[in-house]
Amino acid sequence: MVSIEEQIQEISRGSDEILILNELKDKLKTNRPLRIKAGFDPTAPDLHLGHTVLINKLRQFQELGHEVLFLIGDFTGMIGDPTGKSATRPPLTREDVAENSKTYQNQIFKILDPDKTQVMFNSSWMSEMSSADLIQLAAKYNVARMLERDDFNKRYKSGQSIAIHEFLYPLIQGYDSVAMKADVELGGTDQKFNLLVGRELQKQLGQAPQVVLTMPILEGLDGVQKMSKSLNNYIGIDEPANEMFGKIMSISDELMWRYFELLSFRALNEIEQFKNEIIAGENPRNVKVLLAKEIIARFHSIKLAEQAEQDFINRFRNNEIPDDIEEIELHLNSEGMPLANVLKETNLVSSTSDAHRMVKQGAVKINGEKVEDSKQLLITGFSAVLQVGKRKFAKIVIR
Repeated sequence: MVSIEEQIQEISRGSDEILILNELKDKLKTNRPLRIKAGFDPTAPDLHLGHTVLINKLRQFQELGHEVLFLIGDFTGMIGDPTGKSATRPPLTREDVAENSKTYQNQIFKILDPDKTQVMFNSSWMSEMSSADLIQLAAKYNVARMLERDDFNKRYKSGQSIAIHEFLYPLIQGYDSVAMKADVELGGTDQKFNLLVGRELQKQLGQAPQVVLTMPILEGLDGVQKMSKSLNNYIGIDEPANEMFGKIMSISDELMWRYFELLSFRALNEIEQFKNEIIAGENPRNVKVLLAKEIIARFHSIKLAEQAEQDFINRFRNNEIPDDIEEIELHLNSEGMPLANVLKETNLVSSTSDAHRMVKQGAVKINGEKVEDSKQLLITGFSAVLQVGKRKFAKIVIR
């Protein structure tokens, strides 16, 4: 049997904050499986590695004998999470939410144990709530507290619009914890306010308040901004193995340790040993290969992970791509820049017409893959090795 201290050590790994730690210890002392909640709004059809930071933590709870409540926010998804938004977010349609929910359910069990997971939808209780019930719920929280939220506060002070329905989002997320009788709720550091609303509502409605556990936000391939599909700096868990391998190998040596901390299931002392080996002269690339293979094996198979490694070797090493490729950083506006222009800006070609011609001839590659469209838009968050011909290489990072 795993002791409480051992459980705390495992639960704390990679986490940002636990509120309140003594309450978590008290809950663990009851020797019953705790109800561990994490909610995901189906805002896009695919999950990426950034989402799996939370899902990995849910898996750890399962391995310690606890029950995971995986909440798909099909109701809140139609409101739109205002967290971190500087403007009112457009809501999703019911059709979008339903379709995205299906893919979430297919993907999460690549990590979670289906026998220890309850998949729940907040529409199942919110659709039964009358307008009078919603008004009563709204009466349990005040506007002053809502305006303490950083994003709401900034928008209010700058005179930007805050729609009334946006206040409902943290309120309903908090009520989800009441409906689910959650003992612990997990979320990113940007969700802390919403998670604490759940604690407050549970207290007011006669439940023991949930413990809040926040996890760091995983940076995307650029190493700066949050991993996001809209920023094109993501690694999707359903992407082909070769594509995943190439993307992981493109991250910086510094960012590699962040990915080990938040994505790897290896023991911490083993990761520390890798760091010591690199200090002693080991090539960081060799350690990065181990990370890539571990992640690909999780979402595909060991066989495909090994094949991806061999394909990477064939494409990069056999093509004599140098280890010391120049890294070029571009700062673009929000609209991005066509590939042909990026090639010219980075002096990989002499002109945009030359870039169009080279792409047409199949002489331009991104991470070893031939490019067919010289007009494709490269946006903030892009990070990859561009190759023109056999001898021109550059790692391009777009901020």
